Amino acid sequence: MVKGPRLVIAALTVLALSAVTAAPLAQAKDGDVIRRGSCSGASTWKLKLSPEDGKIEVEFEVDQNVVGDVWRVKIFHDGELVFRGKRTTKAPSGSFEVRIVEPNRAGPDDFVAKARNLSTDEVCRGSATF
Repeated sequence: MVKGPRLVIAALTVLALSAVTAAPLAQAKDGDVIRRGSCSGASTWKLKLSPEDGKIEVEFEVDQNVVGDVWRVKIFHDGELVFRGKRTTKAPSGSFEVRIVEPNRAGPDDFVAKARNLSTDEVCRGSATF
């Protein structure tokens, strides 16, 4: 009799864990490459590479949870600087995003995104290959 409740609990646990681990996959479209990480302070970053009409859409987001901070941002494609600019964190989430579209070169395309908070010197660095 003990086996029945244990089996039900085990099955529910497996089901719950598969739902949790499958959730991030549901957010990505086919062909998307998404990387996430922590910055040198409390902020987090996300770098998303997506196919777009034979090119690569690059989205770099930093979430700081503070509104109004200015960040210096650089994005490199195969070592070449392809974006340089400043972004300010906006309400309601205290984040910013940079979106660019880059050519899809022969072979793997390596992207590195860097951001530095101009008031705190916090640094975020993410990389991904498409």
